[in-house]
Amino acid sequence: MKTVLDKNSSKIISLREKIRDHNYRYYVLDDPIISDAEYDILFRALQTLESKNPALITQDSPTQRVGAAPLDAFQSVRHAIPMLSLENAFNIEELNHFYERIQKFLKDNSEIEFVCE
Repeated sequence: MKTVLDKNSSKIISLREKIRDHNYRYYVLDDPIISDAEYDILFRALQTLESKNPALITQDSPTQRVGAAPLDAFQSVRHAIPMLSLENAFNIEELNHFYERIQKFLKDNSEIEFVCE
């Protein structure tokens, strides 16, 4: 009989494999087969499982990495204004939390502009 930890481990391994495959198709082949929203759902599921089972987090988990090596076709570009966040918000609560973090970071009443897709 499988324990809860064993079941979660199996789910985590499966999600990691799927995400790695989608990362390869997206970053290396430039040929994604799922939408960004579908990818985000898989990634969020992995984050949730790992946060509930920290003993199962490994250094090679997609949650512990940032993207992949860029394609050779792209030139390196320095942003005039640093990109401070590429996080996702899936509901109004997460969006409000993000807004509050930005306000605290700015420490003044600066106007905040968002770009959403």
